[in-house]
Amino acid sequence: RHILDGRSRRVAARAASPPYDLAGFTQTMKRLKSILYLLLGVAAAGLPCAAWAATTIETQAEEAYLVDFDTGAVLLDKNSDQLMPPSSMSKLMTAYLVFDRLEDGRLSLDDKLTVSSKMFVKVGNQVRVEDLLQGVIVQSGNDACIVLAEGLAGSEEAFAELMTKRARELGMEKSTFRNATGWPDPEHLMTARELAILAKHIIN
Repeated sequence: RHILDGRSRRVAARAASPPYDLAGFTQTMKRLKSILYLLLGVAAAGLPCAAWAATTIETQAEEAYLVDFDTGAVLLDKNSDQLMPPSSMSKLMTAYLVFDRLEDGRLSLDDKLTVSSKMFVKVGNQVRVEDLLQGVIVQSGNDACIVLAEGLAGSEEAFAELMTKRARELGMEKSTFRNATGWPDPEHLMTARELAILAKHIIN
């Protein structure tokens, strides 16, 4: 049972979890799935649909979307098609594009990408894709997003175009991306419903 709160700005800044111990792509996907719940502000109460339906759901959020993951039944719909600034939830699409590349073999967790702007290492140094992903997923790192974007598309602007293109392919007709981080931009917008679409694709 997944709540997608359109105004949530909470991210997993310091997730208490052991270091990566990956034999490959599958384990990385499992870690992404677990931390995804924190990024989205998901409440997994473990209650059956009937229990949710029997309870009045109230939220102060201007946009919210609650859907049963297994059945697709919509349990709460509050302005779910209203465009809104997604903030760091944009990083879900950034991570999704990276996992696309990992899955089709165009990218490896051991590949190293060059740092072009100041982060936790010197400009010009190279950082493994796995470490950059951890920076994005666990710490919501904007700098790690930019390194990945530039490494995969040549520039953050070009990567944002790929994000929008992939969104359309996934059936996200309204969402538009202008950067890889969710940095405020009047044209960088998503909807709560389309965040649910993206989340389901990532979890699957």
